Amino acid sequence: MAAELESQPQTWARAAALTDEQRALPAPGLRIAVVGCGTSWFMAQSYAWLRESGGHGETDAFTASEAFVDRGYDAVVALTRSGTTTEVLQLVEHLRGRVRTIGVIGDPTSPLVDLVDEAITLPFADEQSVVQTRFATTALALFRVSLGEGLERAISDAEAALAEDLDPGLVDAEQYSFLGQGWSVGLAHEAALKMREASQSWTESYPSMEYRHGPIAIAAPGRVTWQFGVSPVGLADDVRATGARFEAGGLDPMAELVRAQRVALARARARGLDPDAPRNLTRSVILDA
Repeated sequence: MAAELESQPQTWARAAALTDEQRALPAPGLRIAVVGCGTSWFMAQSYAWLRESGGHGETDAFTASEAFVDRGYDAVVALTRSGTTTEVLQLVEHLRGRVRTIGVIGDPTSPLVDLVDEAITLPFADEQSVVQTRFATTALALFRVSLGEGLERAISDAEAALAEDLDPGLVDAEQYSFLGQGWSVGLAHEAALKMREASQSWTESYPSMEYRHGPIAIAAPGRVTWQFGVSPVGLADDVRATGARFEAGGLDPMAELVRAQRVALARARARGLDPDAPRNLTRSVILDA
């Protein structure tokens, strides 16, 4: 996890240079769905928000097991690191011959490559650790540049996030609530998942404006509320009034996720846990037929 986490500025830059792969993604104006499981679902949420809010076409995001894909979509994008996740394979098989499917896949030897109409493979971003870091963010980097965004700031911010000394108070917190708005909501969900997977920590995640609608009840001294991206007016003061720490870095939200990944890794090490083989988890969820 440590090596893969630290390689993200390089893999993002490599994704930015993949012009053919960017063109293989759905063209502007198409109505699409993006599906994935776990981490990939959260990246799908971020991509969907960026694509639709940027005027590129109606875009929905679903976890593969709960996807409403029979809605006349022009294309469905399936995001998966392993290409072996049962729910994704079943969904793509269901769509064969009826809806164009595009796979964004880490493992170019996976069965999904031959099931989709177009396979975009990112083997340089694939990982050995069970806990995902660089594949997810590299896929999102590819999505972002395909929508016309530049990644220069994100890459520079990620380098800064990797170079900074971690605050022990941030690493040793009792509980974390991750918040985001717009496309960073998916990243907040992913940060919470990373912390749970790697270090067995108590984490939650919400859209920022929802936090005051109940979840702020758990904010207290020794706990962290961590905002990804711009914070809503007044939220920082509301959190600090509880005695909790309000963390709101000014980094690009993908780089802020890198900070959270580093904290998750540091907590795992402090607890004697192996984030490359976390409890009850495998690299891919493959279900019995």
